[in-house]
Amino acid sequence: MPPILPGAEPYRRDGSATGVLLCHGFTGSPQSLRPWAEDLARHGLTVSLPLLPGHGTRWEDMAMTGWEDWYATVDRELRLLRERCETVFVCGLSMGGALALRLAALHGDAVRGVAVVNPSVTFPRLQGYAVPAGRFLVRSVRGITDDIAKDGRHELGYDRVPTRAAYALRAYHRVVRRDLPGVTQPLLLLHSRTDHVVPPSDSALVLGRVSSTDVTETVLEHSFHVATLDHDATRIFADTRGFIDRLTAGTPATATRGAGARDGA
Repeated sequence: MPPILPGAEPYRRDGSATGVLLCHGFTGSPQSLRPWAEDLARHGLTVSLPLLPGHGTRWEDMAMTGWEDWYATVDRELRLLRERCETVFVCGLSMGGALALRLAALHGDAVRGVAVVNPSVTFPRLQGYAVPAGRFLVRSVRGITDDIAKDGRHELGYDRVPTRAAYALRAYHRVVRRDLPGVTQPLLLLHSRTDHVVPPSDSALVLGRVSSTDVTETVLEHSFHVATLDHDATRIFADTRGFIDRLTAGTPATATRGAGARDGA
């Protein structure tokens, strides 16, 4: 297995009987969600932030994976959390938001609530026309990381996008859009006013298609796409804690079996 880039390692912490699964984005890594995960862990929650297959090493490795691999990883992590926790929430950024939404749609009552930031559920139309044939002609295109307004912040991800993986993402978008009406859980959706990677219309599409009746929409005024590393990060963290606390009010904060700190894979 290729070595994981420093900082891209998965993150796990054992805490209370309330668990949170966080899903990172396309070509990114757990680094983009690490502050969010650490904030939830400090709040006493059990947290899992896995590294998706093909990510966190070299972009060439990602070309050998597809959406089924990425989804299978978060599905497995959700099932592991369910074994250890009484209540589980799913969260995600960008494509990770789309993974979280499908988990909610397919797992029903096993997921208590969903929190997503700039969820990605459509593929740019022009690139979408080119990708089916283009993946056989061009191995990769320019990367999409580092859309951050805050000076000095960096997203650890690939500077190239494998065209085969882009084709897989395009296919996954179709799958998740189909499944959105199956999302019935409380939903916290936060999206940036200015996003150079995912258009705000993706968030509008999510809000229009889910079946959730408990919905909170928050517009992030000061951040770009990777808002979890940007000016509005503390707002995201606080809103997520409040969302979880509201939905678990009255739930005993008992520890999970085998509680203790664990870091890395």
